Amino acid sequence: MALTEDLIALEQTLGAHNYKPLDVALVRGEGVFVYDVDGKQYLDCLSAYSAVNQGHCHPKILQAMVEQAKKLTLTSRAFHNDQLALFYQEIADLTGSHKVLPMNTGAEAVESAIKAVRKWGYEVKGVEKDKAEIIVCANNFHGRTMGIVGFSTDPDARGGFGPFAPGFRIIPFGDADALEKAITPNTVGFLVEPIQGEAGVIIPPEGYFRRVRQLCTDNNVTLILDEIQTGLGRTGKLLAEQHEGIEADVTLLGKALSGGFYPVSAVLSNSEVLGVLQPGQHGSTFGGNPLACAVARAALRVLTEEGMIENAAALGPYFLEGLAGIKSNHIRSVRGRGLMLAVDLHPEAGGARKFCHTLKEHGILAKDTHTDTIRIAPPLVITKKQIDDALEVFGKVLAG
Repeated sequence: MALTEDLIALEQTLGAHNYKPLDVALVRGEGVFVYDVDGKQYLDCLSAYSAVNQGHCHPKILQAMVEQAKKLTLTSRAFHNDQLALFYQEIADLTGSHKVLPMNTGAEAVESAIKAVRKWGYEVKGVEKDKAEIIVCANNFHGRTMGIVGFSTDPDARGGFGPFAPGFRIIPFGDADALEKAITPNTVGFLVEPIQGEAGVIIPPEGYFRRVRQLCTDNNVTLILDEIQTGLGRTGKLLAEQHEGIEADVTLLGKALSGGFYPVSAVLSNSEVLGVLQPGQHGSTFGGNPLACAVARAALRVLTEEGMIENAAALGPYFLEGLAGIKSNHIRSVRGRGLMLAVDLHPEAGGARKFCHTLKEHGILAKDTHTDTIRIAPPLVITKKQIDDALEVFGKVLAG
Protein backbone atom coordinates (compact mmCIF):
# COMPACT_ATOMS: atom_id res chain seq x y z
CA MET A 1 0.00 0.00 0.00
CA ALA A 2 2.34 2.72 -1.24
CA LEU A 3 0.09 5.29 -2.85
CA THR A 4 -0.25 8.59 -1.00
CA GLU A 5 -4.03 8.61 -1.35
CA ASP A 6 -4.37 5.12 0.11
CA LEU A 7 -2.18 5.90 3.10
CA ILE A 8 -3.99 9.15 3.83
CA ALA A 9 -7.39 7.47 3.53
CA LEU A 10 -6.33 4.72 5.95
CA GLU A 11 -4.98 7.26 8.42
CA GLN A 12 -8.18 9.30 8.29
CA THR A 13 -10.31 6.19 8.78
CA LEU A 14 -8.43 4.71 11.73
CA GLY A 15 -6.77 7.68 13.40
CA ALA A 16 -8.15 10.40 15.66
CA HIS A 17 -8.56 13.61 13.68
CA ASN A 18 -6.49 15.78 16.00
CA TYR A 19 -4.25 17.01 13.17
CA LYS A 20 -4.91 18.38 9.69
CA PRO A 21 -1.72 17.62 7.73
CA LEU A 22 -1.00 18.55 4.15
CA ASP A 23 -1.69 15.79 1.63
CA VAL A 24 1.77 14.30 1.48
CA ALA A 25 3.04 10.98 2.87
CA LEU A 26 6.74 11.10 3.65
CA VAL A 27 8.99 8.06 3.69
CA ARG A 28 12.59 9.32 3.89
CA GLY A 29 14.63 12.33 4.93
CA GLU A 30 18.22 13.50 4.54
CA GLY A 31 19.58 16.90 5.50
CA VAL A 32 17.12 19.60 4.44
CA PHE A 33 15.15 17.29 2.15
CA VAL A 34 12.33 14.79 2.65
CA TYR A 35 10.86 12.38 0.10
CA ASP A 36 7.31 11.09 -0.32
CA VAL A 37 6.17 7.56 -1.10
CA ASP A 38 6.28 8.35 -4.82
CA GLY A 39 9.89 9.52 -4.64
CA LYS A 40 9.25 13.27 -4.95
CA GLN A 41 11.75 15.52 -3.15
CA TYR A 42 10.71 18.43 -0.90
CA LEU A 43 12.66 21.13 0.89
CA ASP A 44 11.52 20.89 4.50
CA CYS A 45 10.74 24.39 5.75
CA LEU A 46 9.19 23.28 9.03
CA SER A 47 11.85 20.97 10.54
CA ALA A 48 9.19 19.17 12.60
CA TYR A 49 8.53 22.42 14.47
CA SER A 50 12.30 22.88 14.98
CA ALA A 51 12.91 19.34 16.25
CA VAL A 52 15.15 18.64 13.25
CA ASN A 53 17.49 21.62 13.50
CA GLN A 54 20.44 19.34 12.74
CA GLY A 55 18.83 18.07 9.51
CA HIS A 56 17.02 14.81 8.87
CA CYS A 57 18.80 11.60 9.87
CA HIS A 58 22.10 13.24 10.74
CA PRO A 59 24.63 10.39 10.40
CA LYS A 60 26.52 11.11 13.63
CA ILE A 61 23.34 11.20 15.73
CA LEU A 62 22.12 8.06 13.96
CA GLN A 63 25.40 6.33 14.75
CA ALA A 64 25.14 7.26 18.43
CA MET A 65 21.59 5.98 18.56
CA VAL A 66 22.37 2.66 16.90
CA GLU A 67 25.46 2.04 19.03
CA GLN A 68 23.59 2.78 22.27
CA ALA A 69 20.53 0.78 21.19
CA LYS A 70 22.76 -2.27 20.86
CA LYS A 71 23.97 -1.90 24.45
CA LEU A 72 21.26 -0.53 26.75
CA THR A 73 18.09 1.46 26.13
CA LEU A 74 16.16 1.72 29.39
CA THR A 75 16.77 1.05 33.06
CA SER A 76 14.28 3.49 34.65
CA ARG A 77 15.66 5.88 37.24
CA ALA A 78 15.61 3.09 39.83
CA PHE A 79 19.24 2.60 38.81
CA HIS A 80 22.09 4.74 37.52
CA ASN A 81 23.30 4.42 33.93
CA ASP A 82 26.57 5.40 32.27
CA GLN A 83 25.07 8.07 29.97
CA LEU A 84 23.00 10.27 32.28
CA ALA A 85 25.82 11.94 34.22
CA LEU A 86 27.69 12.65 30.97
CA PHE A 87 24.54 14.20 29.48
CA TYR A 88 24.18 16.35 32.60
CA GLN A 89 27.76 17.52 32.37
CA GLU A 90 27.71 18.30 28.66
CA ILE A 91 24.43 20.21 28.64
CA ALA A 92 25.34 22.07 31.82
CA ASP A 93 28.75 23.05 30.40
CA LEU A 94 27.13 24.22 27.16
CA THR A 95 24.33 26.26 28.73
CA GLY A 96 25.81 27.29 32.07
CA SER A 97 23.10 25.50 34.04
CA HIS A 98 23.64 24.16 37.54
CA LYS A 99 20.95 21.48 37.65
CA VAL A 100 19.21 19.40 35.00
CA LEU A 101 15.88 17.55 35.14
CA PRO A 102 15.53 15.19 32.15
CA MET A 103 12.12 14.46 30.70
CA ASN A 104 10.76 13.28 27.33
CA THR A 105 8.47 15.78 25.61
CA GLY A 106 8.33 19.54 25.62
CA ALA A 107 4.99 19.54 27.38
CA GLU A 108 6.46 17.36 30.13
CA ALA A 109 9.26 19.87 30.59
CA VAL A 110 6.72 22.68 30.98
CA GLU A 111 4.63 20.70 33.46
CA SER A 112 7.79 19.80 35.40
CA ALA A 113 8.82 23.44 35.60
CA ILE A 114 5.37 24.46 36.86
CA LYS A 115 5.57 21.89 39.63
CA ALA A 116 9.10 22.80 40.65
CA VAL A 117 8.49 26.56 40.61
CA ARG A 118 5.30 26.24 42.65
CA LYS A 119 7.12 24.14 45.22
CA TRP A 120 9.95 26.68 45.27
CA GLY A 121 7.36 29.37 45.89
CA TYR A 122 6.06 27.61 49.00
CA GLU A 123 9.34 26.34 50.44
CA VAL A 124 11.74 29.15 49.52
CA LYS A 125 9.76 32.30 48.78
CA GLY A 126 7.22 31.61 51.52
CA VAL A 127 3.97 31.89 49.57
CA GLU A 128 0.91 30.67 51.46
CA LYS A 129 -0.08 27.07 50.71
CA ASP A 130 -2.02 26.63 47.44
CA LYS A 131 -1.87 30.37 46.63
CA ALA A 132 1.03 30.34 44.15
CA GLU A 133 0.44 32.12 40.84
CA ILE A 134 2.31 31.85 37.57
CA ILE A 135 1.95 34.59 34.96
CA VAL A 136 1.71 33.55 31.30
CA CYS A 137 1.10 35.38 28.02
CA ALA A 138 -1.91 35.49 25.72
CA ASN A 139 -1.48 33.47 22.51
CA ASN A 140 1.07 31.26 24.22
CA PHE A 141 1.81 27.72 23.13
CA HIS A 142 3.47 25.53 25.75
CA GLY A 143 1.87 22.18 24.86
CA ARG A 144 -1.48 20.43 25.00
CA THR A 145 -1.62 18.65 28.35
CA MET A 146 -4.49 19.42 30.71
CA GLY A 147 -2.43 21.68 32.94
CA ILE A 148 -1.16 23.70 29.98
CA VAL A 149 -4.33 24.12 27.94
CA GLY A 150 -5.98 25.58 31.03
CA PHE A 151 -3.95 28.77 30.56
CA SER A 152 -4.13 28.83 26.76
CA THR A 153 -6.15 31.56 25.05
CA ASP A 154 -6.68 29.43 21.92
CA PRO A 155 -10.35 28.33 21.77
CA ASP A 156 -9.39 25.14 19.92
CA ALA A 157 -6.91 24.19 22.64
CA ARG A 158 -9.29 24.95 25.54
CA GLY A 159 -12.75 24.23 24.21
CA GLY A 160 -14.46 21.24 25.81
CA PHE A 161 -11.60 20.24 28.12
CA GLY A 162 -12.46 22.04 31.38
CA PRO A 163 -12.51 22.39 34.32
CA PHE A 164 -8.98 23.71 34.48
CA ALA A 165 -6.44 24.09 37.26
CA PRO A 166 -6.29 27.54 38.88
CA GLY A 167 -3.15 29.53 39.60
CA PHE A 168 -2.41 31.24 36.30
CA ARG A 169 -2.74 34.87 35.26
CA ILE A 170 -2.69 35.85 31.57
CA ILE A 171 -1.19 39.10 30.27
CA PRO A 172 -0.37 40.43 26.77
CA PHE A 173 2.92 39.26 25.23
CA GLY A 174 5.62 41.89 24.83
CA ASP A 175 4.09 44.28 27.39
CA ALA A 176 6.44 44.70 30.36
CA ASP A 177 4.09 47.19 32.02
CA ALA A 178 1.39 44.51 32.07
CA LEU A 179 3.82 42.13 33.76
CA GLU A 180 4.70 44.68 36.40
CA LYS A 181 1.03 45.27 37.19
CA ALA A 182 0.23 41.54 37.32
CA ILE A 183 2.90 40.62 39.87
CA THR A 184 1.62 40.07 43.40
CA PRO A 185 3.22 38.64 46.57
CA ASN A 186 1.86 35.24 45.42
CA THR A 187 3.59 35.35 42.03
CA VAL A 188 6.19 32.60 41.83
CA GLY A 189 6.98 32.56 38.11
CA PHE A 190 6.62 34.14 34.69
CA LEU A 191 6.42 31.49 31.94
CA VAL A 192 7.02 32.88 28.47
CA GLU A 193 8.38 32.03 25.01
CA PRO A 194 11.23 34.28 23.82
CA ILE A 195 9.45 34.31 20.46
CA GLN A 196 5.89 33.05 20.15
CA GLY A 197 6.19 30.37 17.50
CA GLU A 198 2.72 28.86 17.13
CA ALA A 199 1.21 32.34 17.36
CA GLY A 200 3.02 33.22 14.13
CA VAL A 201 6.66 33.98 15.04
CA ILE A 202 5.78 37.00 17.16
CA ILE A 203 8.92 38.85 18.25
CA PRO A 204 8.69 41.14 21.30
CA PRO A 205 9.97 44.74 21.27
CA GLU A 206 13.68 45.38 21.71
CA GLY A 207 14.54 45.56 25.40
CA TYR A 208 11.44 43.69 26.54
CA PHE A 209 13.28 40.76 28.05
CA ARG A 210 15.89 42.94 29.74
CA ARG A 211 13.07 44.69 31.61
CA VAL A 212 11.31 41.37 32.25
CA ARG A 213 14.52 40.01 33.76
CA GLN A 214 14.80 43.05 36.05
CA LEU A 215 11.15 42.87 37.14
CA CYS A 216 11.50 39.20 38.00
CA THR A 217 14.71 39.84 39.94
CA ASP A 218 13.24 42.79 41.85
CA ASN A 219 10.11 40.83 42.82
CA ASN A 220 11.74 37.44 43.53
CA VAL A 221 9.86 35.81 40.64
CA THR A 222 11.39 32.97 38.63
CA LEU A 223 11.75 33.73 34.94
CA ILE A 224 10.87 30.55 33.03
CA LEU A 225 11.82 30.69 29.36
CA ASP A 226 10.24 28.09 27.11
CA GLU A 227 13.06 27.62 24.58
CA ILE A 228 11.68 24.34 23.26
CA GLN A 229 11.30 25.84 19.77
CA THR A 230 13.59 28.88 19.99
CA GLY A 231 16.54 27.16 21.65
CA LEU A 232 19.46 25.16 20.27
CA GLY A 233 20.39 27.47 17.43
CA ARG A 234 17.07 28.21 15.79
CA THR A 235 17.33 32.00 16.21
CA GLY A 236 21.05 32.24 15.47
CA LYS A 237 22.11 31.89 19.10
CA LEU A 238 22.38 28.78 21.25
CA LEU A 239 19.48 30.19 23.29
CA ALA A 240 17.20 33.03 22.22
CA GLU A 241 17.71 34.75 25.58
CA GLN A 242 21.23 35.60 24.45
CA HIS A 243 19.91 38.17 21.99
CA GLU A 244 19.20 40.45 24.95
CA GLY A 245 22.03 39.27 27.16
CA ILE A 246 19.84 37.85 29.92
CA GLU A 247 19.72 34.56 31.76
CA ALA A 248 16.53 32.77 32.78
CA ASP A 249 16.08 31.13 36.17
CA VAL A 250 14.52 28.14 34.43
CA THR A 251 15.14 27.18 30.79
CA LEU A 252 13.09 24.54 28.99
CA LEU A 253 14.58 22.58 26.10
CA GLY A 254 13.19 19.82 23.89
CA LYS A 255 12.65 19.14 20.19
CA ALA A 256 16.15 19.63 18.69
CA LEU A 257 17.71 18.26 21.88
CA SER A 258 17.54 14.90 20.11
CA GLY A 259 17.91 16.09 16.52
CA GLY A 260 14.54 14.51 15.76
CA PHE A 261 15.52 10.95 16.64
CA TYR A 262 13.84 10.46 20.00
CA PRO A 263 11.71 12.39 22.52
CA VAL A 264 14.13 14.19 24.84
CA SER A 265 13.48 17.31 26.91
CA ALA A 266 15.09 18.99 29.88
CA VAL A 267 14.43 21.54 32.59
CA LEU A 268 17.57 23.56 33.31
CA SER A 269 17.77 25.62 36.47
CA ASN A 270 19.68 26.30 39.66
CA SER A 271 19.96 24.34 42.88
CA GLU A 272 17.48 26.62 44.64
CA VAL A 273 14.62 25.79 42.26
CA LEU A 274 15.29 22.18 41.31
CA GLY A 275 16.65 21.45 44.77
CA VAL A 276 13.12 21.48 46.19
CA LEU A 277 12.31 18.22 44.41
CA GLN A 278 12.91 15.17 46.58
CA PRO A 279 12.80 11.47 45.64
CA GLY A 280 9.28 10.35 44.80
CA GLN A 281 7.91 13.86 44.18
CA HIS A 282 8.44 13.93 40.41
CA GLY A 283 9.77 11.57 37.78
CA SER A 284 9.44 9.68 34.53
CA THR A 285 10.11 6.06 33.61
CA PHE A 286 11.77 7.08 30.35
CA GLY A 287 13.24 10.45 31.41
CA GLY A 288 17.03 10.31 31.41
CA ASN A 289 17.22 6.86 29.87
CA PRO A 290 20.58 5.88 28.36
CA LEU A 291 19.35 5.86 24.77
CA ALA A 292 17.91 9.37 25.13
CA CYS A 293 21.08 10.65 26.77
CA ALA A 294 23.38 9.19 24.13
CA VAL A 295 21.25 10.67 21.35
CA ALA A 296 21.06 14.09 23.04
CA ARG A 297 24.80 14.18 23.60
CA ALA A 298 25.41 13.55 19.90
CA ALA A 299 22.76 16.08 18.90
CA LEU A 300 24.41 18.79 20.98
CA ARG A 301 27.86 17.96 19.63
CA VAL A 302 26.95 18.21 15.96
CA LEU A 303 24.98 21.40 16.57
CA THR A 304 28.02 23.17 17.96
CA GLU A 305 30.91 21.41 16.20
CA GLU A 306 29.46 21.77 12.70
CA GLY A 307 28.68 25.49 12.93
CA MET A 308 24.91 25.15 12.64
CA ILE A 309 24.19 28.01 15.03
CA GLU A 310 26.50 30.31 13.10
CA ASN A 311 24.84 29.22 9.86
CA ALA A 312 21.43 30.22 11.22
CA ALA A 313 22.84 33.58 12.30
CA ALA A 314 24.33 34.21 8.86
CA LEU A 315 21.62 32.87 6.56
CA GLY A 316 18.53 33.82 8.57
CA PRO A 317 18.79 37.53 7.70
CA TYR A 318 19.55 36.59 4.09
CA PHE A 319 16.40 34.47 3.87
CA LEU A 320 14.35 37.21 5.56
CA GLU A 321 15.66 39.86 3.17
CA GLY A 322 14.77 37.64 0.23
CA LEU A 323 11.23 37.12 1.50
CA ALA A 324 10.86 40.86 2.08
CA GLY A 325 11.91 41.46 -1.52
CA ILE A 326 9.07 39.39 -3.01
CA LYS A 327 6.70 41.65 -4.90
CA SER A 328 3.22 40.51 -3.97
CA ASN A 329 -0.06 42.15 -3.08
CA HIS A 330 -0.78 39.14 -0.85
CA ILE A 331 2.04 39.82 1.61
CA ARG A 332 1.33 42.09 4.55
CA SER A 333 4.68 41.68 6.34
CA VAL A 334 7.59 39.34 6.94
CA ARG A 335 9.48 38.86 10.16
CA GLY A 336 11.90 36.53 11.84
CA ARG A 337 15.05 35.94 13.82
CA GLY A 338 17.67 33.52 12.64
CA LEU A 339 15.96 30.74 10.69
CA MET A 340 12.64 31.22 12.49
CA LEU A 341 10.66 33.17 9.90
CA ALA A 342 7.09 34.07 8.99
CA VAL A 343 5.20 35.57 6.08
CA ASP A 344 1.99 37.34 7.07
CA LEU A 345 -0.68 37.56 4.39
CA HIS A 346 -3.51 40.03 3.99
CA PRO A 347 -6.89 38.48 4.90
CA GLU A 348 -8.04 39.11 1.34
CA ALA A 349 -5.44 36.57 0.15
CA GLY A 350 -7.74 33.78 1.29
CA GLY A 351 -5.66 32.21 4.04
CA ALA A 352 -2.17 30.76 4.26
CA ARG A 353 -3.13 27.10 3.91
CA LYS A 354 -3.89 27.28 0.20
CA PHE A 355 -0.44 28.78 -0.39
CA CYS A 356 1.13 25.96 1.65
CA HIS A 357 -0.67 23.48 -0.61
CA THR A 358 0.74 25.22 -3.69
CA LEU A 359 4.22 25.38 -2.16
CA LYS A 360 3.97 21.63 -1.62
CA GLU A 361 3.21 21.12 -5.31
CA HIS A 362 6.38 23.09 -6.08
CA GLY A 363 8.54 21.03 -3.71
CA ILE A 364 8.50 23.08 -0.48
CA LEU A 365 6.84 22.02 2.78
CA ALA A 366 5.82 24.89 5.08
CA LYS A 367 3.09 25.30 7.68
CA ASP A 368 0.19 27.69 8.02
CA THR A 369 -0.73 29.05 11.43
CA HIS A 370 -3.35 31.47 12.73
CA THR A 371 -5.10 31.53 9.34
CA ASP A 372 -2.96 34.12 7.57
CA THR A 373 0.64 33.25 8.47
CA ILE A 374 3.13 30.92 6.76
CA ARG A 375 5.79 29.66 9.15
CA ILE A 376 9.23 28.95 7.68
CA ALA A 377 11.86 27.09 9.69
CA PRO A 378 14.26 24.97 7.61
CA PRO A 379 16.97 22.80 9.18
CA LEU A 380 19.97 24.83 10.26
CA VAL A 381 22.15 23.00 7.72
CA ILE A 382 20.48 24.79 4.80
CA THR A 383 22.79 26.46 2.28
CA LYS A 384 22.61 29.82 0.53
CA LYS A 385 21.95 28.05 -2.78
CA GLN A 386 19.04 26.14 -1.28
CA ILE A 387 17.63 29.38 0.12
CA ASP A 388 17.94 31.00 -3.31
CA ASP A 389 16.04 28.07 -4.84
CA ALA A 390 13.37 28.35 -2.15
CA LEU A 391 13.00 32.10 -2.65
CA GLU A 392 12.40 31.54 -6.35
CA VAL A 393 9.51 29.19 -5.51
CA PHE A 394 8.10 31.48 -2.81
CA GLY A 395 8.19 34.34 -5.29
CA LYS A 396 6.22 32.38 -7.88
CA VAL A 397 3.66 31.02 -5.44
CA LEU A 398 3.06 34.32 -3.62
CA ALA A 399 3.06 36.50 -6.73
CA GLY A 400 -0.12 38.43 -7.34
